[in-house]
Amino acid sequence: MPIKWKSKVILAKIESAYGTDPTPTGAANAMLMTGAELSPMEGEDVSRDLEFPYLAAQGMIPVGLRVRLRGRVELAPSGAAGTAPAWGPLLRACGVAETISAGVSVTYEPITDAMESVAIYFWIGNTQHKILGVRGDATLRFTAQGLPYTEFDLTGLYAEPAEAAQATPTLTAFQKPLVVTDANTPTFTVDDGGGAVSLVMREFQMALGNQVEPRLLVGSESIIIPERAEAATARVEAVPVSTLNPYALASAQTPVEVVLVHGTAAGKIATLTIPTAQVKRLTGFENQQNVLEWPLGLIPLPTDGNDQWSLALT
Repeated sequence: MPIKWKSKVILAKIESAYGTDPTPTGAANAMLMTGAELSPMEGEDVSRDLEFPYLAAQGMIPVGLRVRLRGRVELAPSGAAGTAPAWGPLLRACGVAETISAGVSVTYEPITDAMESVAIYFWIGNTQHKILGVRGDATLRFTAQGLPYTEFDLTGLYAEPAEAAQATPTLTAFQKPLVVTDANTPTFTVDDGGGAVSLVMREFQMALGNQVEPRLLVGSESIIIPERAEAATARVEAVPVSTLNPYALASAQTPVEVVLVHGTAAGKIATLTIPTAQVKRLTGFENQQNVLEWPLGLIPLPTDGNDQWSLALT
């Protein structure tokens, strides 16, 4: 019998010790993803460069093996204020801390030290890929009339897959997302210090910009995040420069605060805040339905460190 393409089950659980299998279960650790793509043997091929007395291809030896999983998760809070969303472990594996205030909020912010990792079990059919020591990168996307997503690009240590019965996933912790609309996304503002300016937004995205590196040495093999550089883009309707002047802001490197609020009911509100963003020079215009739009480039900058952005679920 052929293996069906859609016969995928994905589990993810935080590792208490790096690279040590925490044994995720279908009941507690199932992930609901969209467009999941597994690269089961990423790496390099090294030729032996043998000298033959005849013409022939060289055999290759695979080295630097790791596993890469890419996919999207709908950006929807848990439905209960102060309860972490089921997708929280994936974001934590991207150099992000999770802070829970019971009954009030769950907040995600970047960290530099003590980064966590996850173990991922990935089944397609009954072929199971156990991927340990997983860390990665993520991009948050909000597009008008579309669903909000977090796109993940995750890398973990390679282990040969084996046949094992699929776990039965419980996905009830994942909530139905709200479409990004005027009603569901009540706030998108840019504050240049003279007061918050509400802008008509078509699309907003923020990339964590993690540099994800396999560090495969004798005595230690790991996936590390040695550097990051967040970047954001907002596509908005242009306004008079007397209301908001991106040219002056870019020239003077005047910092702005960017706030996006998606959701209106308790337990379903996600607030993305960039307290100090540099506005990049505006290199062009966009024509959408014969309306002038600005593609604003933004660089989230630290003030005291690890405070470039925050995502608060309330």
